Amino acid sequence: MTRSGRRAPPAPRTSIDVEVQDARWLVQLRTGRALCRRAALAALAGAPRRSGMVLAIALADDAAVRKLNRSFRGKDKPTNVLSFPADAHATPPGAPRFLGDIVLARQTVTREAREQGKPLVDHLKHLVVHGTLHLLGYDHEADAEAARMEALEVRILSGLGVPNPYD
Repeated sequence: MTRSGRRAPPAPRTSIDVEVQDARWLVQLRTGRALCRRAALAALAGAPRRSGMVLAIALADDAAVRKLNRSFRGKDKPTNVLSFPADAHATPPGAPRFLGDIVLARQTVTREAREQGKPLVDHLKHLVVHGTLHLLGYDHEADAEAARMEALEVRILSGLGVPNPYD
């Protein structure tokens, strides 16, 4: 209740939309949607504003990610994860804040997990956490930023039962 005796409006809910663009994700990981939501929520848990955030995750294939990577980064090849942060000022007051989009490339993520000897589930969790931190403004361009982001990733992943991916 507020001081005036009225009920306070409910806090905006955090929403994570997972769109499966390549159905083979769910062949490899039947619980892929839930896994992505859980990893993103773990990354958001440390954010200053924990509720009222919205983000979208696309489970795509290499061709789709290659096209996005070429269009937005000038790199004509697929990559494991792309993050597209939204303009922080674009959200109307009182509305849930749209953080942006994360897109993952199935073949690249699968190949990397295999080459690195990691379970696909752990590698996907890592990349979702990594992409979510980018949406929150973290980066790894400078050494100090990279060290800060990596330490945060390791802590979040530990809470998800994922070993340090940088070891």
